[in-house]
Amino acid sequence: MPSRIEAVTDSLTADEAHRMASQGIAMLWQGDFHNARQILNAMDRRLGTGKKKAADSPADEFYRHRQARSHRARMLGLLLIPLDPGPVVPLRRSPDIQQAAEEAYGDIGEPSVVSLHELVGAIGAHQWRKNGVYVEALQGRIHPHYGTFFPTRSEYVDLVAAAPLPSDTLAFDVGTGTGVLAAVLARRGVKRVVATDNEPRAIACATENFRHLGVEDRAEAVLADMFPAGRAPLIVCNPPWIPATPHSSLDNAVYDPGSRMLFRFLNELSGHLEPRGEGWLVLSDLAEHLGLRTRDQLLGAIDSAGLKVLERLDTRPTHPKASDRNDPLFAARAAEVTSLWRLAVR
Repeated sequence: MPSRIEAVTDSLTADEAHRMASQGIAMLWQGDFHNARQILNAMDRRLGTGKKKAADSPADEFYRHRQARSHRARMLGLLLIPLDPGPVVPLRRSPDIQQAAEEAYGDIGEPSVVSLHELVGAIGAHQWRKNGVYVEALQGRIHPHYGTFFPTRSEYVDLVAAAPLPSDTLAFDVGTGTGVLAAVLARRGVKRVVATDNEPRAIACATENFRHLGVEDRAEAVLADMFPAGRAPLIVCNPPWIPATPHSSLDNAVYDPGSRMLFRFLNELSGHLEPRGEGWLVLSDLAEHLGLRTRDQLLGAIDSAGLKVLERLDTRPTHPKASDRNDPLFAARAAEVTSLWRLAVR
């Protein structure tokens, strides 16, 4: 929560906004909407300046990077705008945000305030949902919902599209998100795919994507904590890759404190696999290059769970950050390998 909230108008300068945010003061904008956007952009530019001390290790660089991102989100989040039932923004030159706000916040029945930075994100999420993300392995588009992680990287999807299927009767997709991996399995001919997630938004998103892709007769999304009931000859899981604390609901798809989901999947996998079934663990080794988890820890967890590795399929990342030398995590990203581990019960 801010230390206090002050009403501000178009007379506010970017320097004044930056100073107030630095003091923890929230600014309730009462001027022109486009001017508020300009102030937000100017605040963002000021946050990107300043000298940076060299990190002692890749892990130290990672934590500094996350701390800087968290500080930026906190500062930018202090520029507030009113939101009235409708929902509408009662400011001059405000855009039509009704559908984007409804998708993000649900019904708004009374006057409210919202961070402009957050609302801009909700508007962007609405555009992603409307336009979709083309997935080569599906020859179609995935339409992510607000708050649901979507496949901006294709290499892990391509691994699932290429690995040899142990069976085409039934598959589980644990932690499905948008449902992209479940849809790939259905398109590959798996007769029934049960996709699980513990977020209702993800279940609604996956269900809608299955319908758009024409696989709703073979793929279903169910709200569940990890595994669905029963056993399957194939169980796929793409857990969060980085063992760190999430700062938002969307972060849960990337950050997994103590690798809890990863280790739980491994420990419980044998109890849900049919005889001679396979578990496909889709995982990047970025955490290893950052010094956050070792390969020995991963292999030890696989062994302790009573599992063996049948095969490991590897691929290199193709996303822009892997070649961006200005990225603070460039060294780790450039060395990153994403793998599909084919696991079976020993």
